[in-house]
Amino acid sequence: MSPAAAAPRRGTNPPSFRTMSSARSSRAILPGFGLSLGFTLAYLGLIVLVPLSAAFLKTAGMGLHEFVAAVASPRVLAAYRLSFGASLAAGLVNMVFGLVVAWVLVRYSFPGKRVIDALVDLPFALPTAVAGIALTSLYSQNGWVGRWLAPLGLRVAFTWTGVFVALTFIGLPFVVRTVQPVLQELEPDIEEAASTLGANRLQTIVRILLPQLMPSLLTGFALAFARALGEYGSVVFISGNMPMKTEIVPLLIITKLEQYDYRGATAIAVVMLVSSFVLLLLINLLQKWSRRYHAI
Repeated sequence: MSPAAAAPRRGTNPPSFRTMSSARSSRAILPGFGLSLGFTLAYLGLIVLVPLSAAFLKTAGMGLHEFVAAVASPRVLAAYRLSFGASLAAGLVNMVFGLVVAWVLVRYSFPGKRVIDALVDLPFALPTAVAGIALTSLYSQNGWVGRWLAPLGLRVAFTWTGVFVALTFIGLPFVVRTVQPVLQELEPDIEEAASTLGANRLQTIVRILLPQLMPSLLTGFALAFARALGEYGSVVFISGNMPMKTEIVPLLIITKLEQYDYRGATAIAVVMLVSSFVLLLLINLLQKWSRRYHAI
C-alpha cells in the first residue's frame, strides 16, 4: 500500500478521541431500557401482582352483604383497632427513639459502639417466633422484668401493652437505618454556624436539623408501621390471643384459614392491603411535599 493510499482522504476528518469515548460510554453493561423494563415488570408481576390479584379475585366472588359481614363484625373491628393502634403507637415511639439511637451512633465515639451498632440489626436477623418467646419470658409475671412490674400493678405480657412492646422491638431498626445515612451526610459545621449566629440548641434542632431529617424520619416511620401492621410471629406469643382484647388481624386471618373460611380470610386481607397502600401513599405524598417545602 502506498503512502498516499494510507493517508486519510482530503475533506474527511479522522474520528476524534471524544467521539470514540462517547461511543464506548453509550454501550451499557446491562441490556437496553426496553428489555430491562420488560423484565422488571414481569418479575414484579409474578412476585407481587399475581398473589395480590388472587386475593382480590377471591373476594370479588362475595356479595356486598357477605363482604361487609366478614370485614365489619365486632371481633374483626376489635382486631383492627388493636393492630392499627399498636402499629401507629410503635411507629411514633420509634421515630423519637430511633432518631436518638442514630444520633448517638453517628455523632459520638465510645467503647462498644460497634457492638451496639450491630445490636440494632438484631430484630432483622432474629426469627420473629424467637423474639416473641424471649419477650414473653421477660415480661411475664415471673419474668426478669415482669416480676418487678407486677407489684406496681403493671402487666405487659398477655395485654395490649405486650403487643405494643413487640411491635416497637421489631420496628426500631427501620428508623435507625433510614436516618443514620442522612445524619452522616450532615456536617457538624452547620450546627456550629447556627450556634455562632445566636441560635440555642432547641432552635438548631427545630430549624436546622429536623427539616433535613424529616423525609428520612417519615420513611422510617412508614417502614416500621408497615412491618408492624403485618407482624405475626413476635406478637402471637406475648399477646395472649384473646378475642376482642389482644387478638391481632394477622392471627384472625390465620384462624379463619384454619376454619376453612377462605373468603372471610381473603376479605380481611384485602382490607388490610388497601389500608396499608393508602397509608403508605399518604406518607409518600407527605414526604414529597416536605422536600418541596424545604427546597423553596
